[in-house]
Amino acid sequence: MSTSPAPVQGPVPPAEPHRRIRALHTDETVTVYQAYSPALGLPAARDGRFPVAWKRERMTWIKPSFLWMMYRCGWGAKADQETVLAVEIDRGGFDWALRSACLSHYDPDEHPDRGGWQRQLKGAPARVQWDPERDLRLQALPYRSLQLGLAGEASRRYADEWTVAISDVTPLAREIHALVRSGDTAAAAALLPEERPYPAPEGTPGLGRVS
Repeated sequence: MSTSPAPVQGPVPPAEPHRRIRALHTDETVTVYQAYSPALGLPAARDGRFPVAWKRERMTWIKPSFLWMMYRCGWGAKADQETVLAVEIDRGGFDWALRSACLSHYDPDEHPDRGGWQRQLKGAPARVQWDPERDLRLQALPYRSLQLGLAGEASRRYADEWTVAISDVTPLAREIHALVRSGDTAAAAALLPEERPYPAPEGTPGLGRVS
């Protein structure tokens, strides 16, 4: 009795760690994503810098994961998030923010007590939050990606010192979303930014070691 040949198995991709920074990056820069109303986003993309109207005293959250940004802004369809920006920033500044950050939530593995965490959080210029990564349908994956909150000094330096370039990637978001809705996920995936593991500096909250 003949039997069908066993299916050829391709290489098994390595398991993702529970937490990892994945980003489009070069030797000098790392790309993060934000979404704004057109009144803020369009001038920022046009001029390659954030306008005066961008409130530097407020906390701002940056996301290295393109798909997590799509989850947050609904592919650019949510109110006041219609303009999706790719912000290329200096890696030295990004690493400084990571080393200076505090976890956004209390973790007994990282903090001796809740009071100590609260004091650290109050004085930190940046906050690290680990959120579930998303797939093309924006469903949660079993591993987490970085969301980085910048406040005070970090927010001002992000806007006025670290930013190298700002691009409007709203058309890309819409094109990928249209392909996903049509069922062509392979074509959609081919258009995604090439996010690779980012070598987080020692002391990045929530990692315990270099990723």
